[in-house]
Amino acid sequence: MARNRSSSYRSHHKRRRRWAYAILALLVIVAVKVRTRSFDPFFTFGRNEAEFTLPVSDSEVESESILSRLKLIPESNPEEIPEAATESVAESAKDSIAAPTGLKPVPEWNLPENPDAAFEYAPESAALIAEIMSYIDAKPPQIIEARDRLNGMLSMPMSEKQSVFVKRQLSNLAEKWLFSKTVLPQDVLCSNYEVRPGDQLGAIGRKLKVPYEIIMRINNIKTPKALRAGETIKVINGPFHVLIHRSTFTMDLYLQNTFVRSFRVGLGQPGRETPKGLWRVKPGGKLISPIWTDPDTGKTYEAEDPDYPLGSRWIGLEGLKGAAEGRSGFAIHGTKKAEQIGKADSRGCIRMHDKDVILVYDLLMPQVSQVVVVE
Repeated sequence: MARNRSSSYRSHHKRRRRWAYAILALLVIVAVKVRTRSFDPFFTFGRNEAEFTLPVSDSEVESESILSRLKLIPESNPEEIPEAATESVAESAKDSIAAPTGLKPVPEWNLPENPDAAFEYAPESAALIAEIMSYIDAKPPQIIEARDRLNGMLSMPMSEKQSVFVKRQLSNLAEKWLFSKTVLPQDVLCSNYEVRPGDQLGAIGRKLKVPYEIIMRINNIKTPKALRAGETIKVINGPFHVLIHRSTFTMDLYLQNTFVRSFRVGLGQPGRETPKGLWRVKPGGKLISPIWTDPDTGKTYEAEDPDYPLGSRWIGLEGLKGAAEGRSGFAIHGTKKAEQIGKADSRGCIRMHDKDVILVYDLLMPQVSQVVVVE
């Protein structure tokens, strides 16, 4: 009898050990998933959209129901909001990240005419600027009229000082018509959208050619699961594009053909100049703090390293025309070193202040947003 009890005890003890090993293995798998999750290009604001949004059928995503529910609202007052790496990263991303579905090639961006600023003072432009500023000072302000007319001036001859002034005014206006929750009257670039059961932020963004992150940002949506059927949110009719001037180390951001704001950037050093021409954001090319190996030294960097060189965002590019055609391994990415901005010091990538690259990351759409590099 004692032998039977001893045998039963040993058998029970073995089963408990097997269960313990299985639980330990499961915990290891979970730890690995958590460790690598931050490098998922579709994982932003700390969570993955797919975990929280209601399922939506392919037929609904592909239908025109989203676009048909965009609408303008009555006049309201503007609500202001408070205020490179190398080929190894981009090519490894291409191998490991599947291209987003539902995206199709779009026509080449009709780049706005932006003549070189003249040194002479332009009296005609000065008079027009004064007239347009009266729209901003009106009660209520005529923000959209002022925006559209100022934007049209960018294709007119102006002095350098006038051009800087116009772009500064357009940047200020963008805080009211774009980076706020308010949709202004007669604005064709922003609309209101009524959320229906089953809607996903990702699907809404794809239809409008903008990342869902910017929809979250302007509507102060903390996580995708906070989207509620029946509520009205502001959406943007994309896409966004950027124009990079090598001679001035500036990046001009456009929504369609409307100027939004400028950023200072760092570019490629002599012998490794940032190639001129037409680029676009590559499918699967948007990454959050990816692991990077320096091809010159072989050293691998992770986001937690104090000398990590990429900042918090990586936006991979693919070359389409000009000197950029067929080129890969280039990107727009962040840097924590302010001294790198405004200099030719990279291996060819476009460096930005980290706070700026986070905003641009939230605006540029893979395979849709285009990047034009000029002298």
